[in-house]
Amino acid sequence: MSSYMRLRQICLVAPQLAPVISDIAEIMGLAVCYRDGNVAKYGLENALLPVDTILLEVVAPFKVGTTAGRFIEKTGGRGGYMAIFCCDDPDERGRSANALGVRTANVIDHAPYHGVQLHPRDCRAAFIEFNHTEGSDDILGAYPPAGPDWQKFIRKDVTQALTGVEMQSPEPQGLAEHWGRIIGVAPNAASNGVAELKLPNASFRFVKGASEIMSALEFRVADVAQVLHAARAKGHAVAGNEFLLGGVTFRVS
Repeated sequence: MSSYMRLRQICLVAPQLAPVISDIAEIMGLAVCYRDGNVAKYGLENALLPVDTILLEVVAPFKVGTTAGRFIEKTGGRGGYMAIFCCDDPDERGRSANALGVRTANVIDHAPYHGVQLHPRDCRAAFIEFNHTEGSDDILGAYPPAGPDWQKFIRKDVTQALTGVEMQSPEPQGLAEHWGRIIGVAPNAASNGVAELKLPNASFRFVKGASEIMSALEFRVADVAQVLHAARAKGHAVAGNEFLLGGVTFRVS
């Protein structure tokens, strides 16, 4: 099996799923493909929406004492929760991260799916997970966390792709280098000098900010004005080409 690394999923966290999920779906023209009962053991409920072949998930705690609940308290509800990457060998990626001093927080083994989650304190800014689904290296293949037929819920008439993730840090270059070592992608400088990690299907950009968080998601859409109008109609304050939803800035172009 050849080595590969792609962005598979972005997970946001909210105090409640409603109205975050319905707002994302209606503003961005997306459809919920699955609600995963397996996350209940972590005190969470969730919903997933495909953005082309990348899954956008929102989780919400339904009891006290959850990791997600503590994340909300720590960040004041600002920042994405998890970046999830599909790869050829999650265990090897996890061992490499461990060698860097990044601890494994959780291992999920629901054949044919296998995932290794790293400790957010060691990752900084957000959780990182590596996963692999046996026998389906095809990006449009089986992906159990998104349900049995997630591909049927892909909608492209409004939102065409999730193209980028913005990470914020007082020391963005240092965070870029740290994430680059963990996921095995060397950072380079974008045209504006911002440190960037380029994956085959999306880029992570690292910008200056007061705290370390996943601060924004960037989308390519068919009609920017239409999306911004829909965001205003849902009561979200729009500034330029962006608005805040689910703890992160949605930026459209």
